[in-house]
Amino acid sequence: MASSLIQKTAWTAGSRALLTRQPVRSAPITLARAFHQSQIQRSQNRSTLLPEFSLKDRVIVVSGGARGVGLTQAEALLEAGAVVHALDRLPQPDANSDFSRVADRAASELGSRMNYHRVDVRDQKTLGEIVGGIAEKEGRIDGLIAAAGIQQETPALEYTAEDSDKMLGVNVTGVFMTAQAVAREMIKRKQKGSLVLIGSMSGTVANRGLICPVYNASKAAVLQLARNLAAEWGEHGIRVNTISPGYIVTAMTASLFDAVPERRTAWPDANMLTRLSYPEEYRGAAVFLLSDASSFMTGSDLRIDGGHCAW
Repeated sequence: MASSLIQKTAWTAGSRALLTRQPVRSAPITLARAFHQSQIQRSQNRSTLLPEFSLKDRVIVVSGGARGVGLTQAEALLEAGAVVHALDRLPQPDANSDFSRVADRAASELGSRMNYHRVDVRDQKTLGEIVGGIAEKEGRIDGLIAAAGIQQETPALEYTAEDSDKMLGVNVTGVFMTAQAVAREMIKRKQKGSLVLIGSMSGTVANRGLICPVYNASKAAVLQLARNLAAEWGEHGIRVNTISPGYIVTAMTASLFDAVPERRTAWPDANMLTRLSYPEEYRGAAVFLLSDASSFMTGSDLRIDGGHCAW
């Protein structure tokens, strides 16, 4: 009883001291009240349900956006209302490819645009020129998905320095330079934004039966890079997060299954859902991280691995 009374007295005294501090007087309204009023205003302006997930009229850059996971996520951004600029090293996407289908759908069905720019993400100068040109043309850049990356399965004792440099150059330096180019345009325009770097569960664990030491190291580097960029650019209102997928069914994994058939069962058995994932299962995560729905989230990793790392 006495202890409770002492604690209550101490709490009351501390609360009184906080309430009498002078800095509060300098603000016309409290931060809490300002936030509450902004929420009321936002709700009054709502014309759709869950508007915080909308990307209407926002300009998003997607590296590695000509195919695979990058293209799948780009289509989701278009559906959410964004204008998308895809970067890739292909000279030009195949006229009969999924990219053309998505670009046509953006124009004819979604009332948006899907643009293509050829660039090697390791080419800092050209990358900066392209991103700067996008910002100049559109008048803004609101976000990035850095999905460009390569994979190589080679035993550590057989890895060459050249192969290692190439892997780290694309997967780490390329991601860094892309984020840097986009952030520069945001800061130049005093504009807030969201950057999403594609990591991997392989940045957290070593994959049993998959021999790719440099790839795994590169993805661990991406996770740490994002945390550091989030810390440095947060004062500018720029959020930086990562998505870490688990095993995905893609053209690349299909070739790995052909080379090592037992992976068709070993990989699904390694996670709690006992199956592989598909690129479409990461669409919502991309929209979430680039939209206002994740407005207080930065420096975080969104791992989507079917429970692989939770055993």
